[in-house]
Amino acid sequence: MTAATASASPTHDAPLEVIDDPLEQGRFTRWVAGPQGEKLAESSLQLAGMYCAACSGIIEQALLGVQGVRSASVSAAAERATVCWDPASTQPSALIAAVRAAGYDAVPDAAAPARALRRQQHRQALWRFFVASFCAMQVMMLATPSYVAGPGDLAPDLRQLLNWGSWLLALPVLLFAAGPFFRGAWHALRNRRMGMDVPVALGVAITFIASTGATFDPSGPFGHEVYFDSLTMFVSFLLGSRYLELRARHRAAETLERTLACLPETAWRVQGDGSTEAVSVHRLRPGDLLRVPVGQAFAADGVIEQGQTRADEALLSGESTPVAKTRGETVVAGSVNLGNPVLVRVQRVGADTRLEAIVSMMRSASTQRPQAVRLADRWAGPFLWAVLLLAAAAAMVWSVIDPSRAVWVAVSVLIVTCPCALSLAAPATLVAAARGLARRGVLLQRLEALEILAGVHEVFFDKTGTLTQDRLVCSAVRLSDAGKAFFGDSDEALALAAGLAAWSTHPLSQAIVRAHAAASGVDVWSGVTEQPGQGLSGTDTQGRAWRLGSLAWVDGRTEAGGAAQVWLGREGQALASFEFEEALRDDAAAAVMALREAGLRVTLLTGDRPERAQAFAARIGFDAVIAGATPEAKLAAVAQAQAAGARVAMVGDGINDAPVLMRADVSLAMGQGALVARSGADAVITSNRLGDLAGARRTALRALAIVRQNLIWAAVYNGVAIPLALVGWLPPWAAGLGMASSSLLVVVNALRAAR
Repeated sequence: MTAATASASPTHDAPLEVIDDPLEQGRFTRWVAGPQGEKLAESSLQLAGMYCAACSGIIEQALLGVQGVRSASVSAAAERATVCWDPASTQPSALIAAVRAAGYDAVPDAAAPARALRRQQHRQALWRFFVASFCAMQVMMLATPSYVAGPGDLAPDLRQLLNWGSWLLALPVLLFAAGPFFRGAWHALRNRRMGMDVPVALGVAITFIASTGATFDPSGPFGHEVYFDSLTMFVSFLLGSRYLELRARHRAAETLERTLACLPETAWRVQGDGSTEAVSVHRLRPGDLLRVPVGQAFAADGVIEQGQTRADEALLSGESTPVAKTRGETVVAGSVNLGNPVLVRVQRVGADTRLEAIVSMMRSASTQRPQAVRLADRWAGPFLWAVLLLAAAAAMVWSVIDPSRAVWVAVSVLIVTCPCALSLAAPATLVAAARGLARRGVLLQRLEALEILAGVHEVFFDKTGTLTQDRLVCSAVRLSDAGKAFFGDSDEALALAAGLAAWSTHPLSQAIVRAHAAASGVDVWSGVTEQPGQGLSGTDTQGRAWRLGSLAWVDGRTEAGGAAQVWLGREGQALASFEFEEALRDDAAAAVMALREAGLRVTLLTGDRPERAQAFAARIGFDAVIAGATPEAKLAAVAQAQAAGARVAMVGDGINDAPVLMRADVSLAMGQGALVARSGADAVITSNRLGDLAGARRTALRALAIVRQNLIWAAVYNGVAIPLALVGWLPPWAAGLGMASSSLLVVVNALRAAR
């Protein structure tokens, strides 16, 4: 009973020439023009075995030594290489062979283009945030004398010099750092929408224009007060929030790439003469005969034509125990062969496979996800139009009352009502809450998930890997009639089995060992051998031969379906059976109870058989159970709950959970779960503590309360400041100071969400 090994890279299991297939090359190679117009290939390779920067030079020299290689660049930090080569002189297999000959390893890097785009976005976002923050600090330093100096303390020429310096420092912020806001506002207006970028861009532009006028013409219509400190601080705050959101999206994309990189890429196809050849999975066609070794994933959907085995389908079907597969039974792409080598006749390939159907459902579900609109976004449009009308009305009225004050009164209205606090109210709070959750083991990948989580009505739980741990426990020991006559009691049978099981690292063997803490009979066994997929055999001190494993291995009978079992027997007669069940997470029952006490309906979604699912649910206390659920059935259950008006949360961990995680209003994946599930979830419980789910909802409720407080403050502030600006009692400098103070108060209050 040896544990299955992970599917190896195709370049290790198959000849390197497989990656010379044009279909494979297209995944990690792009075509470029050489200096003389010749057609060259540029391939990306992922490297392994690098431990220092000096390794880069060694690999580069190895690659440059390959005939036809024009250039090679190796990044030690990213462990990746970019090689430009002449397809008339060499092939990708020669590049990988050269790297391995140098003492390292390399595989094709199919995700290089997307990664390069993300790297560019990340670099630009970081630079914008750095420029805005650095300039904001410098502008604040130059603005400080104007705030602290008393009347007559600051000479006019010195004040003017400080204003010029602030203007120069604000230029990079306006022209470079604030670029995304202006582009977003332009796109929104062109599409006749009123997004949050519109008031942000308008506030930044008006503030800069008014401050520029005051800088170069202090006696002009804009007065002599400047607001560059408010402008740069505001842009810095918003860019910091957007940078954190960008990082979360990029982490999700990277995890999905790593998942797809682990899926089978090559297969062993059996020829007509009985020989096998390694081919790309893209070359497979229905009717092909494949040889699937132990521990490797099935490359396509098909039917077993020769042999019998057990397949791990937990990530695809949700079934927690390996499924027995004999001649004539179907296997699905992506499941892992755990028992014996088998021959499989291909039925479906590519987009027709079960795995691709799940991926397709993920894409479809992602487009149907109900969108939660932030409170600030709901208010932005009406608020902005009201501000514009007020500013225009103020200018018209004051042009009659006192034309010299008309412009700065209008500017004061626009500045004092600049939606800084409104813009920061939601994102600053959500970012702070997300940071606090990350410290406690819940990593958010979508900030809007907090708003949705606070309003959830029903929570759906997957079972395997979510409510249970990644190990089994021995739940029962049963003696056969012959076993009752041979053993004094079940403890004696468990002790004997534990001594033999200690020779194996198989999960079921280790579960038997853990069940008998006093197991110390390893040295009483001799001639112990392990038959992969069958079990252990050994001889005790009295010369009796024992077997521990499947029922067929112990006495030749066919094992009936049900819970996972291991049998102990001698001389072809089974004497005792050991049943196993998944180890329940320590806080699973408490977490479900906490959610129910909070008024939420809790439902179990599992691919297990009904009797097992009902027994499991009774141990925890679910409101409802849906057993035998396929990915389609899980998706339908969530959609039905949403159609009834419920806001739904889904907690899962497997590939089979990915579509329903994408469909749910808010989704959470366990930290040790499948990468595809984690990449599609709104949050990842990295601590693997279900109790953190209830804590996350409490944090979400508190965060929304703080958002409401910030919005109320923004409303009160504008309700007081706007009348003062309209009647001319609020000069521009006071308007700018009020805007900055309002934003600062919102940010300080938002930080409470991280507690």
